[in-house]
Amino acid sequence: MRKSTFTLIILCFLFCACSQKGERFSIGVSQCSDDDWREKMNREMLREALFYDLDVQIRLAGDDNAVQTADIEYFISQGVDLLVVAPNQADAITPAVEAAFDSGIPVVLMDRKSASEKYTAFLGGDNVAIGRDLGNLAGHHLGGKGHILEIAGLDGSTPAIERHDGFHESISKYQGIEVTTIHSDWTREGGSAIMDSILSGGNRPDLVFAHNDRMASGAIEVAEGRGMHIPFLGVDALPGEGNGLEMVEQGRMLATMIYPTDGDKVIQTAVAILKGEEFERENILESALVDKNNARVMLLQEAQIEDLDSKVRNLSGQVDIYLERSDIQRVVLISMLIVIFLIVVVFAIILRSWFQVNKLNEQLRTQAKSLEEQKDQLEVLTAQLEKATQDKLNFFTNISHDFRTPLTLIANPIEKLVNDASLSGDQLKSLQVADKNIKILRRLVTQILDFRTYDSGKMGLKLSAVNLADAVEQWCGNFADWAAKKHIHLSCEIEESGSREDWLMELDMEKIERVFFNLVSNALKFTPENGEIKVSLSRDGDDKVGIRVKDNGIGMDQGHLAHIFDMFYKIDVAHSGSGIGLALSKLFAEVHGGSLTAESEAGKGSVFTLVLPFKKASADEKIEDGSSLNHMDADAFSGGGLESAAEDDSVLDAVGFEEGDALVLVIDDNKDLRDLIESTLSPNYKVIKAPNGKIGFEMAQKYVPDAVICDVMMPVMDGLECCRMLKSDMRTCHIPVMMLTACSMDEQRISGYETGADSYISKPFSSRLLEVRLRNLIEGRRRLKEFFGDGTAQEDESLGNMDRDFISRFRKALEENLSDSSLSVESLASSLGLGRIQLYRKIKSLTNFSPVELLRMSRLRKASNLLKHTDLTVSEIAYEVGFSSPSYFTKCYREFYGTNPTDDRG
Repeated sequence: MRKSTFTLIILCFLFCACSQKGERFSIGVSQCSDDDWREKMNREMLREALFYDLDVQIRLAGDDNAVQTADIEYFISQGVDLLVVAPNQADAITPAVEAAFDSGIPVVLMDRKSASEKYTAFLGGDNVAIGRDLGNLAGHHLGGKGHILEIAGLDGSTPAIERHDGFHESISKYQGIEVTTIHSDWTREGGSAIMDSILSGGNRPDLVFAHNDRMASGAIEVAEGRGMHIPFLGVDALPGEGNGLEMVEQGRMLATMIYPTDGDKVIQTAVAILKGEEFERENILESALVDKNNARVMLLQEAQIEDLDSKVRNLSGQVDIYLERSDIQRVVLISMLIVIFLIVVVFAIILRSWFQVNKLNEQLRTQAKSLEEQKDQLEVLTAQLEKATQDKLNFFTNISHDFRTPLTLIANPIEKLVNDASLSGDQLKSLQVADKNIKILRRLVTQILDFRTYDSGKMGLKLSAVNLADAVEQWCGNFADWAAKKHIHLSCEIEESGSREDWLMELDMEKIERVFFNLVSNALKFTPENGEIKVSLSRDGDDKVGIRVKDNGIGMDQGHLAHIFDMFYKIDVAHSGSGIGLALSKLFAEVHGGSLTAESEAGKGSVFTLVLPFKKASADEKIEDGSSLNHMDADAFSGGGLESAAEDDSVLDAVGFEEGDALVLVIDDNKDLRDLIESTLSPNYKVIKAPNGKIGFEMAQKYVPDAVICDVMMPVMDGLECCRMLKSDMRTCHIPVMMLTACSMDEQRISGYETGADSYISKPFSSRLLEVRLRNLIEGRRRLKEFFGDGTAQEDESLGNMDRDFISRFRKALEENLSDSSLSVESLASSLGLGRIQLYRKIKSLTNFSPVELLRMSRLRKASNLLKHTDLTVSEIAYEVGFSSPSYFTKCYREFYGTNPTDDRG
């Protein structure tokens, strides 16, 4: 069973267990003080709450405004459903009461009011009527004459204000009675203090009116202590020792007024509010006078009420015990059901798991058997793969050995011919190219053999004495010319030492030389013009030396850097090389007991560091001079690719065009191949050259050649991207593109044709094949021009979409401006977004006419149509089609049609 189903069932049990209880409201009660009267009210509220399942929480402020304000804020934060407040002082407590009311909590004021109308309901006695009744009693008792001491409640509390007003309203009718009012704090101690002060001053009142029985009780004790019997009036009529009812019954107090607590009515009103039932907002509780005549009866009634209240509390306690036991039993029952359910679920899970384990064991046994079979097959395949790999290595080793013999037979005669002084300049240049590329091929063969020798564990060292400082300086000098051609600053720094003899050490001269030349040639390949390459030689303690090659070239990211020394690894197909050089250089370093490391960051350059153990050589040994490679060998080491882009840029402004010239753009990163193609095509074509796709595309835009020959793999921008951009640009999209590739894979050819290539030719290629292919491409374009030779610029499916769109826009531009005699090729070119030369080459290649010729033919054709179908004069027609004068129009018309304009009148 799923975990979610199990959780749902548990929640259902808990919901059923809790659903038996109804909604339970919470009520917060804020009492201003903790006197007997309020204690009686609190008991009544708690007793009544038992009948409604309410949560009633009572907080006592102790006659402190700040404490009561904090109590109200506490109830607001607890989110009580209703708030009951007996304000200590109206003005001070009003802000807190309004905050509760504004927050959405119903507010019931009891006994006292606040200074605001923001409350839900009010319950309390009629304090004005109480004061009025007691005033009448006092005036009658004194016979209208005498002195009354009024001990009022807390100044600012509503009961004190209202009782004072009612009392004075009645007393004012007796002109012979004088009233002294002093405020106290509703406490017994407050009443005692005031009475003691009055009597100590020699002033004995004829009657004392205290606003509650507590203050009256304190004052009575002071008077009786001085042996004085003074009539006292109070308010509350509470039962119990020292309270109002007992003092009236004992004769110590003249009378008191019942001030009803009615805590039960407070709760009833609160429940009505919470349940949305009808209720009275203003609830005035009834009061009555208690004197000697009815005090005894009131005491008996209060005793009976207290007895009943005690029984109710006992009954409530028993009900609570019963409910608690019931809750415990319910929890136990639910717990037992859950345990039983869990046992069933666990048993089901165990049973299901047992079946699954058995099934899984069977699957594992089957898979184990299958893995054993696959392992046997893998071992066989591994053995076959190792044998195939070994066979391939043997094949490459053998064929590399076989290459050496014909290479030697080719190299020696060519070397003799290169040194023949009778050869002409072009012949010598061709032989030098052949000699250099033979050295490149011989280096590649040597690398394959070296790798095979290392792989078989037979590579050894031919140690000799070498002054490494002299050798490094000489090696750097071999690359000086090539660095200058690329405008790269190549520097060589040798760490200062006591003597040049300190650099005399034993190493395999030929291997370290090849490592050095590989590092420097790579730096030259990947450092742009005006860059910097710094070669430094330094000592690392007494037992190591380091050669450091640092450049500020294109660098590489960390992904490529991690594999840079892997055999046959190349960053991308656009970079030339076999992927063997760096791997073999690292092997040579390790054979010496040293290391070769690299650091690089894309866009900032690379640093290669060769570290070798320093083995001091004897000064008596023959010292190698490090001159086994010369400038031509350094060129061969770099693959002939260290020329500057500026070598071909010089042709940009030197190209001149003559009528009938066929212009061919050759794009290849190998200078020798560019020169070879130029020498092959120069008898029949005008040739311009570019070292990469980016420069080639810019030259094609500028010169609009008749054909482009482009290599596939080049740095900066490869041939596929260059072809795509040529075919996407309106100025060059009509130019046929022939791609050169050293790869015969169909995928690469498909990619080339998808970018718009018109033909492919594979390396190595014959010069004759190149010429024939190129002639066919240009001839095909020429036949297309003949198709448009009449100047009508009809559309044909053999044209690309961009060419058809261009012809349409050109024709529209002509038709809209034929009558403008100032129309020029420059303005036409500008309206089409081209330069004058670009427009000329484009139109010439598509239509076999110049823009000026097409403009004149269009004007003459329109003039012929107007002559045949309108009554306009020859002069009017001449101006209508944009000729500046009728005589010039007649001359051009006669040359084009062979007749005069007047002869062709319709």
